[in-house]
Amino acid sequence: MSRTAAPVFATTTASSAGSHTGRARWARVALRSVQVLLALFYGIASALPKLIAHPSAVESFDKIGWGSGAMYTIGALELAGAVALLIPLLQSVAATALSALMVGAFIVQLTAFNGQNAATPLILMVPLIVIAWARRGSGRELLGVVRRGSTGARAVGERLGYGR
Repeated sequence: MSRTAAPVFATTTASSAGSHTGRARWARVALRSVQVLLALFYGIASALPKLIAHPSAVESFDKIGWGSGAMYTIGALELAGAVALLIPLLQSVAATALSALMVGAFIVQLTAFNGQNAATPLILMVPLIVIAWARRGSGRELLGVVRRGSTGARAVGERLGYGR
């Protein structure tokens, strides 16, 4: 390689690294935006009707034969998942749990509702799986906190701004 080629290569590498950083930032912002949208969907459009016993939710759970107890439980799980999607330490676990809930919703749609709207849980699972995979580091961090016990919980509290 000639002496003039080396600086050109170094410049090209530096500029491509800068664009890579820009793409990574864009990807983080996009992923966070999807998390917020999913949290809003699960909290408002999915959990709220169940928790306030909206007639459409009551009718659906009566058709399944599960009753109001299951309706409130699933609504509470969806709301907890929506909130946890917004908490960095819990986001991977929340996405995984909501994905599992969507597997159940898919099965119910197929069996109790003859496949009507069965694609909806599958469509919702796609971004949830992406979030669970992309944020898997938060799952490892959560596991470390759980393993450390109360010392870890105190450290998380301090990280969140409590106990100062």
